[in-house]
Amino acid sequence: MELLKTLIWIVNLLSALSVIVLVLMQHGKGADMGAAFGGGSSGSLFGASGSANFLSRTTAIVAVIFFSTSMSLVYLSGGSRGELGVMAGKVEQAAPQIPGGVAKDKTSGTKIPE
Repeated sequence: MELLKTLIWIVNLLSALSVIVLVLMQHGKGADMGAAFGGGSSGSLFGASGSANFLSRTTAIVAVIFFSTSMSLVYLSGGSRGELGVMAGKVEQAAPQIPGGVAKDKTSGTKIPE
């Protein structure tokens, strides 16, 4: 089980770094003046349609991989107990009852009536 979690951690880390790199590689629509008139796109590395389709599809695929590995890590870390929330397993405890009905404030030492 730990080997599976380790492999998922590695895939998760690689996909996170890939998403960062792919997002930084993409240009905005108004990146430069030549992009406004369509200049220079036919001589690009990815063909006449430009790199937008290739990079955006690759980013979407890697993002799906990242989110699926993140969710599987959440499931594997708490799924066997059926606890998937942040506060899962926390039991709310009542304040201790003090005999006499008067409690002391810990910070100032003054008596607080109940």
